[in-house]
Amino acid sequence: MRKLHGFAGICLYAVMAVSCNVRTLNSANPLSSGREAVVTVAPNVPIADPFILFHENTYYAYGTSSDEGFEVFYSRDLKSWKKHGEMLLKKADSYGTKWFWAPEVYYNPATRKFYLFYSAEEHICVATADSPLGPFKQDNKRPMRDEKGIDSSLFIDEDGTPYIYFVRFTNGNEIWAARLEDDWLTIREETLTKCVTASDPWETVMGKVAEGASVLKYNNRYYMLYSGNDFRSQDYGIGYATAGSPLGPWKKSEHNPILQRPAAGMAGTGHGAYFRDKDQNFKYVFHAHHDTTKVSPRLMYIINMAIRDNTITFDRNSIISPSTIK
Repeated sequence: MRKLHGFAGICLYAVMAVSCNVRTLNSANPLSSGREAVVTVAPNVPIADPFILFHENTYYAYGTSSDEGFEVFYSRDLKSWKKHGEMLLKKADSYGTKWFWAPEVYYNPATRKFYLFYSAEEHICVATADSPLGPFKQDNKRPMRDEKGIDSSLFIDEDGTPYIYFVRFTNGNEIWAARLEDDWLTIREETLTKCVTASDPWETVMGKVAEGASVLKYNNRYYMLYSGNDFRSQDYGIGYATAGSPLGPWKKSEHNPILQRPAAGMAGTGHGAYFRDKDQNFKYVFHAHHDTTKVSPRLMYIINMAIRDNTITFDRNSIISPSTIK
């Protein structure tokens, strides 16, 4: 039901990318070795359900892209990305053998390990590694819950309490949350709480879908960015809800959707995650359809995000279309 698999306003850049021109990589580029090198520029970063981790001055991008597990890209500037030569997670090291969707990676300073939250065969799972590049392994090859679910996302409150948000197929795709044990591996089932149900027109064009939650706290308020509508629809979009506690109750914004068909030629925008860049500015990474004629392979985009007066906004003029380099 999901996830294996452009933007006219950036047409000059896109034309250069699509033609796969060979250009000189300046030595100031953080991905270079300090000498000028000739690299091939690919059109875009071909991942869906993207998530970006910033760790030790490097950005890591994770997403849905392969039936064999997960891949990882890395960058210093958010514009040029290089794919790591090894798989982030191989299906031999995972629960499940197909439908590897929506990976998110977090660092736990208490254990000095990285935790990969992901879906396989429509079950939520978690694996660990010593590096953001992997390889991740799931020592106990079982999902976190026996019931089907997808799109797991972690949130750590200011007091250190961990929460997990994910989709259950209880009334279409609904977003639920629960507390985690301090090991980040075990769900406290007694805390399981429904958060967001698809009910508004923009969320129900093709089925009832609320998914892809990404939660943050800002000025004592909790914000949940999420996607609505079927991902195959060109009207797939992004909205948000607010709450006074991590488990809600959540109130949807009257401004929803806040990102939907943001530019000519860009459709199916959704399922991303907020992050802060090296200057601590809010940004949001998301995917869009390959173009207006086909869904896959979906492509990664990044947009500036702001929170003012309890309202989330995106700057549509700031959208960048990252490229891959070899």
